[in-house]
Amino acid sequence: MSKTANAVTEEQRYWNEEGGQRWVEHIDRIEPMLERFSVHLTAAIDAHAGERILDIGCGGGPTSATYAHLVGADGYVLGADISEVILALARSRYAALKQLHFETVDAAQHDFAPASFDVVTSRYGVMFFPEPVVAFTNLRRALKASGRLRLLVWRPLDDNPWMALPARAAFEIIPAPAKPLPGTPGPFSLSKPEHVRSILAEAGFADIEISPVDEPIDLGSVDNALDWLSKMGPAARPLSEAAPDLREEAQAAMRRVLVEHAGGDGVRFSGAAWLLSANPA
Repeated sequence: MSKTANAVTEEQRYWNEEGGQRWVEHIDRIEPMLERFSVHLTAAIDAHAGERILDIGCGGGPTSATYAHLVGADGYVLGADISEVILALARSRYAALKQLHFETVDAAQHDFAPASFDVVTSRYGVMFFPEPVVAFTNLRRALKASGRLRLLVWRPLDDNPWMALPARAAFEIIPAPAKPLPGTPGPFSLSKPEHVRSILAEAGFADIEISPVDEPIDLGSVDNALDWLSKMGPAARPLSEAAPDLREEAQAAMRRVLVEHAGGDGVRFSGAAWLLSANPA
């Protein structure tokens, strides 16, 4: 089995087991946290009635549902995700939208009908491709010649203290994971603009624009924020592998950071993303 096949299989396993289950468990916290960013993406897509939209890594379906309302009954939206666990929730939520469909597929290699979509989009769902040039080439084939690619990806970890600061506090107590090698799939794999430009250009895109998006990240109460970041954040796996006394000490350090950023409305940090826009060359 190839290295890429191994990576894809592990990613699918994670999101159909503990990763998907944790996402569903925390979805009522995650989706409001990301909504401010979604507004920027929706505006950039500028969907019209009758258009066909492919939404990659659609998760519980809120972005797909937004696009479905915009394209109307004569349009079509396909929400694609590798997690059947999460898509089961999406289907139950949005069954009334007949123009909205969900499929459990790996968008990096799925055989989409050529030139069948007006828009290919994703909110934080394209940073995990093992071979990004291959994946984006596949997505370009799915776009009409007049189509458009519109994506949100995270800027570097240092620009996102909501992930960085609690994790660093934990890593003063427990060992930090090894830094990923350049090009390794992960939440920050598309955080460097020149790297992104190179990938998209090689995959057959032109008119590439990369714009910063800055919005606050609301994590809710200190207890909720600590619970979520302990299970889904950069420190999640090291915490799960740590001895109980060290885990407790590391979480206490994380809590202190969260308390420092808590106000009357809960824990709030700054968040930073790139809005990527491109068209088929």
